[in-house]
Amino acid sequence: MRVTLLGTGDTTGTPTVGCDCDTCSAARERGVERTRFSVHVRNERTDESLLIDLSPDFRHQFLANDVPLPDEALVTHVHFDHLDGLGNAYRVFDDLPVHAADERDPQTGESVADTIRRKYDYLDRVTVHDHAPFDPFETCGLEVTLVPVEHPPLLCYGLAVEDPETGAKLSLTGDTCYAVPEESREALADADLLLAEALVPASMADRHPLGGRHRDDDGVARSFGTKHMTREGALDLADELNAARTRLVHTAHFYPPEEAFADPLAVDGETYTL
Repeated sequence: MRVTLLGTGDTTGTPTVGCDCDTCSAARERGVERTRFSVHVRNERTDESLLIDLSPDFRHQFLANDVPLPDEALVTHVHFDHLDGLGNAYRVFDDLPVHAADERDPQTGESVADTIRRKYDYLDRVTVHDHAPFDPFETCGLEVTLVPVEHPPLLCYGLAVEDPETGAKLSLTGDTCYAVPEESREALADADLLLAEALVPASMADRHPLGGRHRDDDGVARSFGTKHMTREGALDLADELNAARTRLVHTAHFYPPEEAFADPLAVDGETYTL
């Protein structure tokens, strides 16, 4: 499978609109972007494509990258930076199956799948397909498993995407803090490529009102508050998951400029063949 990182930024992206911080300025000087999160997965055996999360930057991402429009899509959770690009389906697709979890969220009273149905009921060419966590399903010739992660207050899911013929595996942590449940860790383990969210460096964790959490033996914060991993937490998780290769995504413009574009932090447009 061919994996293209269409969007590697957090909810405001980098550069952030109206921001002249050193990191946003450096991004402009380098001509790089981190738009809102989205990943394109092309099954080259079947010539089908799966889009993981629908960024508000959908139009720009597909104009900027040489990838086909998706045959199907998947939504990990209902935050706007992962979902609201679905409105771009209007007059673009004849039919777009969208996959999402069927688990009822106590916070919203509905599942991710139900939220999509309600919010985009005017898109008659979009069909929503419900799936239970940990129950693999087939799409675009690939086997996909939704795995619960910790991104309070909403339910959120990571993904394991495997090619049943070649054994290639892509894992995404989804938006999460370091406290990924053990069963989910097992499902995400041993990936050829892991896309792990890493909002900020651990050095910034104490700036969160709730501070840094899930600290290692040296006191380094692996979580920024309750919702996101730090860079150090994401790398520790990658080691625990035995990922062959890791790219850090969903990063914010709060990284210092000397760290913001250093490996393994990803930028838009990166491609990987698994």
